[in-house]
Formats: sequence, C-alpha cells, structure tokens
Amino acid sequence: MIRKAFLMQLKQGQQEVYKDRHDAIWPDLVALLKRQGVSNYSIFLHEDSLQLFAYVELVSESMWLDIAESQVCQKWWNYMKDIMETNDDNSPITTELPSLFYLG
Repeated sequence: MIRKAFLMQLKQGQQEVYKDRHDAIWPDLVALLKRQGVSNYSIFLHEDSLQLFAYVELVSESMWLDIAESQVCQKWWNYMKDIMETNDDNSPITTELPSLFYLG
C-alpha cells in the first residue's frame, strides 16, 4: 500500500461550498476511485490558510495517475475549479508532501 499526502488551496470564502460538494460526491467518481485502488482518502481544512491537506492510500501510483485521464475526474475538476486554485487543465494545484514518520 502506498501512502500519499498533498496540499491543495481553497479560494477565500469557499469552505462551505467545498464541503457541500464533497458531501454530495458523485457516486460514479467514488466507484472510479475504488476501482483504481484508492482507499482511506481524507481531506482536512486548515481554516486560517485555507490549505487543504489530503491523505490517500493507493494500490499503485500508475492506477492513481490513470484517474486523471477519466472523463468523470475531468468533469469533477471542471466542477471544482471555481473554488480552488487549479492548473490550466482544471486539475487542482497540488504540493506532494514527503513522508517523514509512520507508526503502523
């Protein structure tokens, strides 16, 4: 199992919209994530900086990267681009965090 953590940036005033959208996450996106071996996916908000801290466990890095090529993922990114900092392809700008400690 691969453990991955990364940061994303929420735009000012979008905390409730972000939470509401994830509370109603599309079933086809959830199914895709699970099919691609994603588990224990959590996202936390740092309220002062509006940084989002994400943690996810993967079966494989290539399966994780394949998600980005799917129509449902690209549709989700388009849906979220108005409330997050994004790249030109609408994917969220992410900063991967290296693992320094793990107690299993």
